[in-house]
Amino acid sequence: MAAEREKSPRRGMCAAVLGLEAIVLGLTTPVMISIESVSTGTALWVGLGLCVACLVGSGMLRRRWAYWLGWAIQIAAILLGLVVPLMFVLGGIFALLWGLADGLGRKIERERAAAFAAYDQMQAEQDAGEARGAPPAGPPGPAH
Repeated sequence: MAAEREKSPRRGMCAAVLGLEAIVLGLTTPVMISIESVSTGTALWVGLGLCVACLVGSGMLRRRWAYWLGWAIQIAAILLGLVVPLMFVLGGIFALLWGLADGLGRKIERERAAAFAAYDQMQAEQDAGEARGAPPAGPPGPAH
């Protein structure tokens, strides 16, 4: 049960967003070269650099600063729209997904922490009752 308490839904959701975004940003490299006539060196640095930043960021989400890196990647993806106009839309979609994953993940973590705290308190009260010799309190029965 202790391992289950340590799992972070926020980290999992944000890592999934960054993983998918890494694919999209990596695929912008050939688009920049062939369609937008960006120099190969620049396209490689920008497209693959953002792709690697996504992968590194998703692996580092145990650290608080990695979430800020995720937000920086979202801004960079939107700004990539200055070169590849479709990235205004795709970057915006990924920024929305990132914001939802981050916000919803935080909410789930808060609610899980409260539920585990309530469970721990109930267990402590039950253990204290058993120590005094009182019968263990079972789940409430059906209403009659």
